[in-house]
Amino acid sequence: MADSLPNRLDRAVDEASDHILGHPAATMTLLEYGSYTCPYCHAAHEVIANLRDKLGDRMRYVFRHRPNTGIEDAERAAELAEIAAAADRFWPVHDALMKRGPTFGPTDFADIAAEFDLPLRDDTNEDAWRDAERRVQADRDSSQRSGALLTPTFFINGRRYEGAWDENTLVEAMLGSLGHRLQSATLDFVRWGPSTGFLLLVMSIIGIAIVNSSAGPAFEALWNMPFGLQWGDHASLMPLRDWIDHGLLTVFFLVVGLEIKREFTVGHLATRRAAMLPLAAAIGGMTLPALIYAALIPAGPLAAGWGVPIATDTAFAIALIVVLRDRVPVELRVFLTAAVIVDDLVAIGVVALFYSGAIDAAYLAAAVAVTVVLVGLNYAGVYRPLPYAVLGIALWMCLHQAGIHATLAGVILAIVTPTRPPPNLRALIAQADTVIHGEIEYASEGVLRHGPSEPAMRALDAIHDRMESPADKLLRSVEPWSSYFVLPIFALANAGVVLSLDIVSGHTGLILAIVLGLVVGKPLGIIAAAALAVRLGIATKPDAYSWRQLLGAGALGGIGFTMSLFIADQAFPSEPDFAAAKIAIFIASLIAGAVGTLLLWRKAEGARMERVGRA
Repeated sequence: MADSLPNRLDRAVDEASDHILGHPAATMTLLEYGSYTCPYCHAAHEVIANLRDKLGDRMRYVFRHRPNTGIEDAERAAELAEIAAAADRFWPVHDALMKRGPTFGPTDFADIAAEFDLPLRDDTNEDAWRDAERRVQADRDSSQRSGALLTPTFFINGRRYEGAWDENTLVEAMLGSLGHRLQSATLDFVRWGPSTGFLLLVMSIIGIAIVNSSAGPAFEALWNMPFGLQWGDHASLMPLRDWIDHGLLTVFFLVVGLEIKREFTVGHLATRRAAMLPLAAAIGGMTLPALIYAALIPAGPLAAGWGVPIATDTAFAIALIVVLRDRVPVELRVFLTAAVIVDDLVAIGVVALFYSGAIDAAYLAAAVAVTVVLVGLNYAGVYRPLPYAVLGIALWMCLHQAGIHATLAGVILAIVTPTRPPPNLRALIAQADTVIHGEIEYASEGVLRHGPSEPAMRALDAIHDRMESPADKLLRSVEPWSSYFVLPIFALANAGVVLSLDIVSGHTGLILAIVLGLVVGKPLGIIAAAALAVRLGIATKPDAYSWRQLLGAGALGGIGFTMSLFIADQAFPSEPDFAAAKIAIFIASLIAGAVGTLLLWRKAEGARMERVGRA
C-alpha cells in the first residue's frame, strides 16, 4: 500500500525569504515550484501574467525553485536569479530568464548578468554564490516535502493544485467556486488513509441506530422492498437488499480480483518467495477459525456458518494500519495488504462453492460459454471496455439464474480483463508533443479555427489510452466507487441489528464460536502458518518487523465485518441466527482491532535486535 503524496506546503510563505509579487494583503496566493529550463514553466509564465492582470491586488504570486534534475543550465539559471534577489532585482531577472529559455545559449547568462549589473561567479564573490546555491537547495528540499515532483507544480493558498492550469480554470480554482471546493474536500477525504474504514463505521452506526429506533420497521421494509424489471408475464424482481448483496457487491469483488491480479503480475506477489509468506498466512488465517467454529458448533442449521470467521475486512484493517503510521513498518503493511487480498479472493470462492443454491445446468452452461468468449476476447487482443462490460452483465445474469452466487462474475471479469506490456513512455510523449505542436502551428494561423482538430483529439485519446493497461485503468476507475459507494451502502443495508439480550442469550454458542474464530483463530492461524512456511524454507520473513508485530497484524485480520456479514447473510436464512451472527461479528471486530492496535503500538525492539544479531 503506497502512501499518497503530501498535498500541503511544508512551510508557509515567508516575506523575508520567498520571492513574492503582489500586494501583501492579497486574499489569494498562487505559489509555483518551477524551473527555468522547463518549457511548461515558460508556457505557464504567460498564464500567470494574465492572471495578475485579471485578479489585480487580490492575488499574490510566489516563485520557488525546483531546477530540472541533471540539467546544469537549470541550476545556473536558478542561482543567477538568487544572486539577482540579493541585489533586489529578482523579478526583472526572472522575467528575462523565462523569455530567453528554456534552452540557453552559451552567452545568455553573461548577457543577462551584464544587462542587470550582476556579478558573474569568480573568486571574489564565491560566498555569495554559495549562499545562492543554499537558497536554491532549500527550495528544492521544500518541493520534495510538499509533494511537488514535477514542474510546474502550483499551490493555491497552501494546497497543491491538481487541475488544468489554463487561465480560466486557475481563476475558477483561485476564486473558490463551489465545484472546486467540493472537489478539493473530496480529494482531501479520499487521500486520508482511514477514510474508507471511517465511512464504513459511520454507515454501520447509522444503520444500527435506525434499526433500534422507532423508524426500524420502516427501514427494514425499505431494504426488503421488491425491485427490478418486469416485461409482460416475465419479471426479474429481488428485494433491494439482495440487489445490493448480489449486484452492487459484484463491483467490490471485481476490485478484489483486479488487485490480486496486479499483485501476482507486477506487485508484491510477483515472485514465488515474496508471495509465499502472505499466501501461507492467509490460508492459515482461514483454516484455523473454520476449525474452531466447527469444533464448537454441532451438526445442524448453524454448522453452515463455518465460513463467517474466515474473512477479513480490508478497509478496517488497512485503516488502523494507516492510523498507526510509522509504528508499522512498510514491509508489514505490504504483508497485511497482500494477505487480506488473498483472504478476500478465497472467501469469494468459498461463497461460490458452499453458499450457492440449486444449480441450473442450462444457465451454468451459458455462463461457461460467456466466460469462454471473454477469454477469447482477451487472447484476441481486444482492449475496448464495451464488449467486456456487456458480456460481464450477461455473465452476472447467467450465474444468478444458474444458482451460483452472481458476485463471482466480478472475479471472472477481473481475470479476463486484458493487460498490456508496459508502454514506451518516451515514444508516446514524443508523439503527443508532435500532435500538440502541430495544433499550435495551425492555431497560430487564426483562420476559421476554434479549438483542437478532431484528428488531433483522436490521436491524443489513443496516446492516453495506451498509457496504462485496461486492467489498471479499470481498477483506477472502479476502486473509488467500490470504497466510497458500494461498501458504505452494503454496511448501511446489512449492519443494522436489533440489540437484544434475548438474541444473545439464545445464541451464546454461535456468538462464542464466531468471536473465538476471529479473535483467536485468525492471529494464531496467520502466525503459525507463516512460521511454518519460514521453517520449511519456502518463505522468508523480512527483518523490518518482529514476530510480535506479525502477530499484531494477524490480530487485525480478525476484523471480519464486510465479508463476514456477507457470508453470514448467505449462511443463516433465519433472521434471529443472522442477528446473533452480526452481534458476534461486531464484538469480535472491536476486540480484534483493539488487540492488534495494542500489539503494534510499541515499536519492535525484536526486529532491531534480529538485524544486529545478523550484522
